[in-house]
Amino acid sequence: MTRDNGGLGQAASLWQEGEAPVPLGSAGAQVLAEQAPANDGSRSARHRGSPEASAAEFTAEVMLRPAADIPARGWRRGIYRLTGGVVRLGPSAAELRHRELVARVKTPVAGCRKVAFISRKGGVGKTTTCLLAGHTFASLRGDRVIALDGNPDAGTLGHRVRRETAATVSSLLGDLERITRYADIRGYTSQAGSRLEVVAADDDPTITQALGESEFRRAIELLERHYNLLCLDTGTGVLESATRGILNATDQIVVICAPSLDGARAASSTLDWLGRNGYEHLVAGAVAVLNSVREPSGALDLDRVERHFAGRCRACVRIPWDPHLDTGAQAELGELRPDTRSAYLELAAAIAAGFSDTTERRS
Repeated sequence: MTRDNGGLGQAASLWQEGEAPVPLGSAGAQVLAEQAPANDGSRSARHRGSPEASAAEFTAEVMLRPAADIPARGWRRGIYRLTGGVVRLGPSAAELRHRELVARVKTPVAGCRKVAFISRKGGVGKTTTCLLAGHTFASLRGDRVIALDGNPDAGTLGHRVRRETAATVSSLLGDLERITRYADIRGYTSQAGSRLEVVAADDDPTITQALGESEFRRAIELLERHYNLLCLDTGTGVLESATRGILNATDQIVVICAPSLDGARAASSTLDWLGRNGYEHLVAGAVAVLNSVREPSGALDLDRVERHFAGRCRACVRIPWDPHLDTGAQAELGELRPDTRSAYLELAAAIAAGFSDTTERRS
């Protein structure tokens, strides 16, 4: 066929540019040969210049696609589930704040960190604060967390968890020489669902009052060899021998204050006494807690009280009133109102902010 009587030239005009069929025969073979990549060993050369492949390439960071940032709660989570993951709004500011606090609570501890919960006034929720801060730490951290009842007046910390043993701090001290491993200590502790372990005090005050500074120092020295975080519940008398032993061994303190005028005054005078008696380092790194043990009346200016303690301590945290804690029975994080759980998370994060501080000891 020729161009004059409808040959290939006329047929080619029927196709869009780049879509014309490749002609058969020697001309087509020439076109295919021109389009084929050159087999000059350049590809092999490129591979020879690259690092040799190995199984080390198969890491999660290299081979897995980045996980989607899925909201964990709230209406954003609801939309994500309703749309089958098509609509992803990302986490809210509150959720990002929650993640930041959780990360702070997980701050690594070098050795064992000891935190004492103190108050010169009874009925302010000191034992409850110690327990629930311990629950928060134990539920989020991967290491061992224990609470020790250091109240010489028959403390109640051991009654706020499900008891797994009748052993107390007295029996722990009595068997001190036979305890060499963590498995040995577990026979003297009760473990809550949060993984927090508790060493209870004796119910007989004549026994607990016989425990003084040296006894609690020995108990703390034993526990710090097997645990990463030790929460110490104390009595209401900072001059008691047991409390002095705990203060001399602790790294940080948490001062609990009821949202009342006399409660705030007692908490502030506790800081005054500590500062005058060689515990200035504990005051500087202290965390103050405004703990609402009952529904607030509104008469006290809590904002002003909070500013006072925030100026004296590392941080000041408010804990709202919660009906779950009114009974004085076992306290569980899961039974608290959401805002109360969030407040204890804030408290644990404020305490953990001091984990990296170097601890000074009273001279």
